[in-house]
Amino acid sequence: MTIESFEDIKAWQLARELNRCVYKLTSKESFSKNSGLKRQIQNAAGSTMHNIAEGYDAESTAEFIRFLRYAKRSCTEVQSELYVALDQNYITEVEFKKVYDHTGQTRATIHGFIKYLLAYKNK
Repeated sequence: MTIESFEDIKAWQLARELNRCVYKLTSKESFSKNSGLKRQIQNAAGSTMHNIAEGYDAESTAEFIRFLRYAKRSCTEVQSELYVALDQNYITEVEFKKVYDHTGQTRATIHGFIKYLLAYKNK
């Protein structure tokens, strides 16, 4: 598959779905108790997809990889914040697992894309 825009990147597509999942979770009434956590987890999920998009427009492969690494870290941040939400009973175990697993898949896809770009760069 040829990548002609950032929307064609599988990792961005997964990050977009992650963003939807996080916004759905944080729209629950229980999250209204903690606007700071709500904002933080929404920002981390958004940062995942935004960094992929921003990196796509980078001037070099090295810079693109840097942005992908930021996106990967944002996934890890979402996972950590999910634990806070679970521990505060803002979300259920089932909701936690679903979004945590999706975040892990997104993170793994970003990691795989980084590995691909590094191999391509070194050819």
